[in-house]
Amino acid sequence: MESKGIKVLRFWNNDVLQNTESVLQQIYDALTPALSQRARGLKSPLPLGEDSGEGYQDIPGFCKSAKLDEIKKHDYVLTPGRYVGAADAEEDSEPFGEKMQRLTAALSEQFAESDRLEAEIKKNLAGLGYGI
Repeated sequence: MESKGIKVLRFWNNDVLQNTESVLQQIYDALTPALSQRARGLKSPLPLGEDSGEGYQDIPGFCKSAKLDEIKKHDYVLTPGRYVGAADAEEDSEPFGEKMQRLTAALSEQFAESDRLEAEIKKNLAGLGYGI
């Protein structure tokens, strides 16, 4: 991630809950160089939200660049679910009964292949003197 210009900060839950000011200061310290570089028009080492043309975008259910106002609104709680949300569900027009038929048929084929491979592995192990 660092090679992509992403800096990861990790905090113990206990520190976030009991040493919130320290955690916020560490986040601020990590962002300050990025913010000052951006203000001078230099490339930021951290993605700061908007698509900078370098490929960063918020992805629902995966990542989000939250602004300080939004974090403040959540009383500085940094639980990812508050910001990231859930990915949009894909449209599925296949009727449930048909889908279950198709999926269980595929699963049955996979179970048969699994049984075949297990038997082959046991045969090979037995040939090596390690029968199960």
